[in-house]
Amino acid sequence: MSKQIIEAVRANIEKVIVGKTTEVELLLVCLAAGGHILLEDVPGTGKTTLAKALALSISGTFKRIQFTPDLLPTDLTGLNIYNPKTGEFTFKAGGLFTNILLADEINRATPRTQSGLLECMEERQISMDGATYPLPPPYFVIATQNPVETQGTFPLPEAQLDRFMMQLDIGYPTREGEAAVIARFLQDSPLEKLAAVSTPEDWLAVQKDVAATRVHTDLCTYIADIAAFTRGHEQVQLGVSPRASLALARASQGYALLQGRDFVIPEDVKRLAPYVLPHRIVLRGAARANVRGKVQVINDALGSVPVPTEDVFM
Repeated sequence: MSKQIIEAVRANIEKVIVGKTTEVELLLVCLAAGGHILLEDVPGTGKTTLAKALALSISGTFKRIQFTPDLLPTDLTGLNIYNPKTGEFTFKAGGLFTNILLADEINRATPRTQSGLLECMEERQISMDGATYPLPPPYFVIATQNPVETQGTFPLPEAQLDRFMMQLDIGYPTREGEAAVIARFLQDSPLEKLAAVSTPEDWLAVQKDVAATRVHTDLCTYIADIAAFTRGHEQVQLGVSPRASLALARASQGYALLQGRDFVIPEDVKRLAPYVLPHRIVLRGAARANVRGKVQVINDALGSVPVPTEDVFM
């Protein structure tokens, strides 16, 4: 049933997003695995449209917050407002209280404001003046940033990047895909006609099925060996964390479920590693933020770490 739910949402989103089946699948794998995703790409490639299409497809609440240098943490979390009539403080919820949150151009906000996302992404709750407010499940943060424009931006610190299960580039469409987008949106706005094909409750059930997907102990060791390889790589200053290893395992569970299996195989891990691990690596020297260098480290790990035999996973 979970596979059918994921497939239905994928097909629905592709009524709006053309030619990006892999990217849409990875987005849904991330949601199914209970993670969050960072979309890093140039403006106009459909990042906001993708987030809106997802929210409409799962009948979830959606909020878009434009991150700017003057945005305050309380604009995200909310704050207590004094009511002179009652003599009491009343909590007014901020923009984080939703199912699907689009944190647009997240690196334009100050580190102080960026830190307002840490608790909500990890614990799915907001703490304010000694009280705790749970966020509505399922809770999914889609953050975007422009990789080209750096003036007036505040790069995400490693602790913040580590909260994102995946980093994904949408990329430009193919020539045929772009022509299809132009023709489709000139005639109408497909997003306005997009109907829900699932509910938030459906996705809570999907997340339970993902959590129940079997991961053999040999695969746990395989993932740990990949992580250890990154920490010992000569070009790496900071390798992936144990949180990253767990994220890779959970993402692999989600991908296995999408393939119609209730168990993970090594190919699932190898398929997801280039999306889950590179953004968590810090390289040495001038190559510190080199994306291709980070991806190459993961490719080196996948090519060097022995792969367990598949017989034991069935």
